[in-house]
Amino acid sequence: MTWTIDEVAYDDDQARSLRRAQRRELDARYGCDDHEPGIPPSADDISVFLLARRLDGTAIACGGLRHVKNSVATADAIEIKRMYVVPSARGSGIATAFLRALEDQARRLGSTRIVLETGTRQPDAIRFYEREGYKSIPLYGAYIGSDESVCYSLSL
Repeated sequence: MTWTIDEVAYDDDQARSLRRAQRRELDARYGCDDHEPGIPPSADDISVFLLARRLDGTAIACGGLRHVKNSVATADAIEIKRMYVVPSARGSGIATAFLRALEDQARRLGSTRIVLETGTRQPDAIRFYEREGYKSIPLYGAYIGSDESVCYSLSL
């Protein structure tokens, strides 16, 4: 499979469509639509948002970066938000390529560490991040005390 990865506005129509698909998948996994502690990301706080497309223009992956505020544990970090790969593209290598593109953008923004939160009902995401070298860290920020959150970090 061949694709391109480009920076887009957070409110880009294809990006918005992928985020809605991600929410539907998470709602099904968690049995509700209230499974994210903290303030949801928005166009106002996402520093970079990327979109991967097949050569025919079909959007297949998205994700962004948000600076982490007011947390001693993550003072030098930037956080991955809304990383999602459509089911039909999983296993193609796009997730790894997309993660590397996010890491490159984090470096470009001057970050020395990248952090993320995923959920206990997302074992595929947990395996993916661990395989890609991310290390489990204590819950941070709004995730502290969450029974369904798992947090990871990678030094850049």
